[in-house]
Amino acid sequence: MDSALIIAYRSTDYRVRLARGGFVSIQVDTPVPEPLRAWIGSHSWAFITAWNPYSRVQPRTQNRAAQHSLLDTLRKLPSTVTIRPAIGVGEDWREPSFFVVGPALAETDALAQQFQQNAYVHGLAAGHARLRLTSGEPPRGQAG
Repeated sequence: MDSALIIAYRSTDYRVRLARGGFVSIQVDTPVPEPLRAWIGSHSWAFITAWNPYSRVQPRTQNRAAQHSLLDTLRKLPSTVTIRPAIGVGEDWREPSFFVVGPALAETDALAQQFQQNAYVHGLAAGHARLRLTSGEPPRGQAG
């Protein structure tokens, strides 16, 4: 994967919509922000999208359809999984996303691969947010 692309992923502002309005931002390699900690508890979490597969810009209608499909797939996960709207904001782009609490790493790896995403952000409890590369078999883990 192109190192410029990894730099772009790492510098993205991963914004999670809060239940009472507003957003809180997650940054790669930093601890989960305080407003999310009580909600996450001891669970794993992921920030994932279906927009722009393999980081190639797609028409808005195609991206919306893919995002709806991702949401439908997320809703089929166990009832202990919770989903919040989110948005990834880069230097010159925005991608609607989801912040999901509860799925196992293998489940989010499979989702990222199913929706042709090169990477996603994940973490465990209040630990640091990590960029996980998913292009290739099996997923390659943390981006260096």
